[in-house]
Amino acid sequence: MAPDSPPDRDPDSDFQAVGIDDDTRLVYRYVLAQGTVRVEDVAQGVPLEGTDFAGMLARLRAAGLINRTSGSDGEYTAVDPRVALRALTDRTAAQLDRVRSTIPDLAGLFEQTADVAGSGAGVHVIDDPALIGAWYTRMQHEVTAEFLAFDRPPYVLADENPVEPLALARGVQWRAVYAAEVLDLPGAWAELRHAASAGEQARIARTLPTKLAIADRRTALVSTDLDPQHPAAVVVEGGPLVDLLVAAFEAAWADAVEIPAGDTLEGAAPPDRGPNKDDRALLALLGSGAKDEAIARELGLSERTLRRRSADLMRRLGAANRFQAGVQAVRKGWL
Repeated sequence: MAPDSPPDRDPDSDFQAVGIDDDTRLVYRYVLAQGTVRVEDVAQGVPLEGTDFAGMLARLRAAGLINRTSGSDGEYTAVDPRVALRALTDRTAAQLDRVRSTIPDLAGLFEQTADVAGSGAGVHVIDDPALIGAWYTRMQHEVTAEFLAFDRPPYVLADENPVEPLALARGVQWRAVYAAEVLDLPGAWAELRHAASAGEQARIARTLPTKLAIADRRTALVSTDLDPQHPAAVVVEGGPLVDLLVAAFEAAWADAVEIPAGDTLEGAAPPDRGPNKDDRALLALLGSGAKDEAIARELGLSERTLRRRSADLMRRLGAANRFQAGVQAVRKGWL
């Protein structure tokens, strides 16, 4: 788990928890530093363009962090943050407590239509797309240390996953193996890179037998029917079956090909030299089994150029096919 307060973390970044965004935080710090300001002072002193400074000051005043003198051209003055911020955080904590107190009632409503209650060990068979999605989201919310996943079409939930970044921010180690067919989807390569930049570790496999998610090696969600119209899945909580699914993930992970994040395919190394970073990116995609059309579309190459570079790399590696080229590259230390 990540430490509560990393050395390089900006403590002001948590102001959003009390309703103060980054821009408003800058205005607040300016008021604290100046003591007394007018709207025009803030506009000149805070390096933000196209910003409603009057609105920001009004929000800070509504939060009790600053005061305003009377009159149409009133000035804003700082309130001691040792008093004002403590009062604001106390109010926020009280609001969160009230929300927390509604959980049992809301859970009761949810359980009337969804068999997802309870946390005891067992097996749940699910054949409703909404419930499959609910279990997957629940596992992401509850994971504390490690999340493992097989990712392949078809999908029950929308493309963007807003919960994964929250788990990564908590220090969760997230490893995903993607089926090569994922790269046939428009924008998939960009999404993989974005996830990698947030901390996800990803690899590509030629094929995957099913969809799988495992949280903390305790709870697993595995698809048993991939029919997009009638999907079905099994949730396993605890026991040797989860251990077996973890072993299956680790085996697929070991055989999958890692894709270097942030690489492009501009300029290949001469035949008598080792690979550059662009060659490594191409090798990784070839090893994954991704189709020419998908690679060319995502990386902005013509299929003709892609085929030429692919043939050159296979010749240098002595590989008979593209997947073998990926394996040979790993053995040679090129990947």
